Amino acid sequence: DPSRLRPHVVLAQENTQIRDLQQENRELWVSLEEHQDALELIMSKYRKQMLQLLEGRKREEAEPVLKVHQANSGEIESQIDRICEMGEVMRKAVQVDDEQFFKIQEKLAQLELENKELRELLLISKESFEVGREDLPD
Repeated sequence: DPSRLRPHVVLAQENTQIRDLQQENRELWVSLEEHQDALELIMSKYRKQMLQLLEGRKREEAEPVLKVHQANSGEIESQIDRICEMGEVMRKAVQVDDEQFFKIQEKLAQLELENKELRELLLISKESFEVGREDLPD
């Protein structure tokens, strides 16, 4: 019966088309996965190169700042050294000044004592002169 063969032939053709479409679908999925892998590889290389480029720029941008910082730190160190030297000179000046002050104080105390003793001698001399005068007849 030809009518019975027809749906069977149509179904067989459709099954063949479905299998062909399924096979094409699998091939497309494989192709898509290959393209995704390739794109992922390309993007990872791109990211790596961009990272290296940015790091290189950061170094280039940081280098002048680093040089200025080093120059400033060297200048600051020399100023600190000068300040320390000045402090040491000031300490020595204070020490010399203190020594002179103590010498002056000692000399002043010595002169005051000598002055006191001389006054006492002068007083004794005056008293003995007056006593000697009193003993003399008028």
